[in-house]
Amino acid sequence: MFPRTSGPRRPALSRVAGTAAAAACLVIAASACSSAVSIENADVPAWRATALPTASGTVLEDAGKILNREPLVKDAADVPAGVYTLTMTCDGGGKAFFTVTAGGTKLAEAGAACNGSRERAKITVPAAGRVQVSTASVDAPLIYAYHLAAGS
Repeated sequence: MFPRTSGPRRPALSRVAGTAAAAACLVIAASACSSAVSIENADVPAWRATALPTASGTVLEDAGKILNREPLVKDAADVPAGVYTLTMTCDGGGKAFFTVTAGGTKLAEAGAACNGSRERAKITVPAAGRVQVSTASVDAPLIYAYHLAAGS
């Protein structure tokens, strides 16, 4: 009479829908990992203006592109002793690392996730003099900005 099957049959439409759903998940997962900013073409001053506006009492600041793993160092000569806040941000994926030194002594290391959020670290400069901030990342390319400003 009717042929007998060993189990329930899945309609072809169900298989197609399952395949389409799996493909959509892969596309969404891949796009979540992609950079929102094209680093090579980024207009750093325009990005910085919105990502990290200027702060009063700034003694040292920088913004730029990290295109390889080489640290970028900037310094200020006559920074008074006191308490400062290092505010940093980056974009492009991964993480940027900031090392603050004064007179050859490491004062602090801080990091920022490169997702556009702002991170802050409290820095105490024990004596007046030269202060350096070194910026680096193993997740290049990315764009970064920071400022070291007086205040707690």
